[in-house]
Amino acid sequence: TLFLFFFLLGTGSNILSALQDLFWLSKSKVEKQLQIISVLQWVLTFLVMGVACTLILMYILCTDCWAIAALYLAWLVFDWNTPKKGGRRSQWVRNWAIWRYFRDYFPIRLVKTHNLLTTRNYIFGYHPHGIMGLGAFCNFSTEATGVGQKFPGIRPYLATLAGNFRMPILRDYLMSGGICPVNRDSIDYILSKNGSGNAIIIVVGGAAESLNCTPGKNSVTLKNRKGFVRLALRHGADLVPVYSFGENEVYKQVIFEEGSWGRWVQKKFQKHIGFAPCIFHGRGLFSSNTWGLLPYSKPITTVVGEPITIPKIDNPSQREVDFYHSIYVDSLIKLFDKYKSKFGLPETEVLEVN
Repeated sequence: TLFLFFFLLGTGSNILSALQDLFWLSKSKVEKQLQIISVLQWVLTFLVMGVACTLILMYILCTDCWAIAALYLAWLVFDWNTPKKGGRRSQWVRNWAIWRYFRDYFPIRLVKTHNLLTTRNYIFGYHPHGIMGLGAFCNFSTEATGVGQKFPGIRPYLATLAGNFRMPILRDYLMSGGICPVNRDSIDYILSKNGSGNAIIIVVGGAAESLNCTPGKNSVTLKNRKGFVRLALRHGADLVPVYSFGENEVYKQVIFEEGSWGRWVQKKFQKHIGFAPCIFHGRGLFSSNTWGLLPYSKPITTVVGEPITIPKIDNPSQREVDFYHSIYVDSLIKLFDKYKSKFGLPETEVLEVN
């Protein structure tokens, strides 16, 4: 417990030296184990933290320590709308040492292609979703890849399912990294009442796109996803295409064909709950040759493209939305084509836009 405490505080290098001396392990082996621990804690956070914290809070209410849970619930009611107002980011949390080990496990890299003006606001369209959006989280909800240094004066907000912010403890953990709900109230607030220099990262393809992600496939769900363009026009926020090469490589998934019972179940979940359950696997905790929840250590390179200047139109017409959406799609394809060969894809590879 003490190790994890100091590890999270940002003293990962000191802990690394201590463990090396204690167990006579090589530096590379200790680093690899710390990388695995950092990724495992995030995967467990993504999958079970919300439900686990809710159950623990309910249990505490039934014990002699019920006052602690009651105080937190009172605070929760008072603080309920904070996620809709930009959240409560913590630079201390964003700079934890654990995120650097998380980055190096794959490794994850952020590539800047153009400067961003601090006098403008932005909506980043992140592609593809992958299973867990690992690149999106590492690059924009932590400082592990240097987003603050590469885009000085820009405050990134990664948008995710609003339901996550109804979960006790998890909501506070997410907000500390600059994560916000992907709903109109939250986005309207950040883009209109929070000054300039804000960048909201929206994983445009969402749950629908995650159903088709598989190693070796580069496809995005975008043709009928135009809500983010309408938001950009209403606020005059520039659109920025972002593509993560390798996002689909870190997990293997069972893909259900259209019309199958499996796809029917996934779409029902997506429609009524907001996420689509995927059957996927990565590597095991102790061996890369076994199945488990850990992602495969494949490189993820996130390329932030050139911003598209968007005018402010209070009530954009469908024609105007379609026009700027087509510009965005073309820009994303050009970004993919320009960088695909640099990051391991053949020149013949084509980005599939669905």
